Amino acid sequence: LEARDPEVRLMLQIRDDAPGAFEAMVARYQNRLVAVLFHIVGDQDEAEDLSQEVFLRVYRARKGYRPKSKFSTWLFTIANNLAMNHARTKGRKPAVPMPVGVSDGSRAEHPALHVAGRETTASAQMRKAEMSEIVRDALSVLKEDQKMAVLLNKFEGMSYAEIGQVMNRSPAAVKSLLARARNELRERLEPYLDSEPPASPPGA
Repeated sequence: LEARDPEVRLMLQIRDDAPGAFEAMVARYQNRLVAVLFHIVGDQDEAEDLSQEVFLRVYRARKGYRPKSKFSTWLFTIANNLAMNHARTKGRKPAVPMPVGVSDGSRAEHPALHVAGRETTASAQMRKAEMSEIVRDALSVLKEDQKMAVLLNKFEGMSYAEIGQVMNRSPAAVKSLLARARNELRERLEPYLDSEPPASPPGA
């Protein structure tokens, strides 16, 4: 693992108290963690607080760290456990869509939520922003475990086996969970994906 995963090597440096190693890990994962956690807990401030708790737990556990899986799998296992405990304690709360276009780092949004495209006109940018909101709204109605599986699979690129490690489920259970989530997302997004883009207003 140390040879294959540079982030495992970074965590081993953190274990050995190498200067700057922990800060480098935080810089690499902070926005990604906040973005995932936001979609689970539905509140930006709470997502940021939970991400800080994840990093705190990583730091506290550094001396006992022994790489048994990819570093990202270990990190998101901590994040998943915190997020699910938080959701159970607080109760289900619909996510509030993030402001579109915020990119100063104070409100992290996963780049995969943006709809790809080369159009740069004002109307095209508006359509992209509207579609991003639609995707976020669709995600917000999924159950917490479904959201986590989708986010890890699509945005973090994790396999069924890796997600299973994070969520303590078998790969087959993860596959079934993702299938149900995708069906629900498809039902909610299909009307938007099948429709033609709205015509630009006269003079646009």
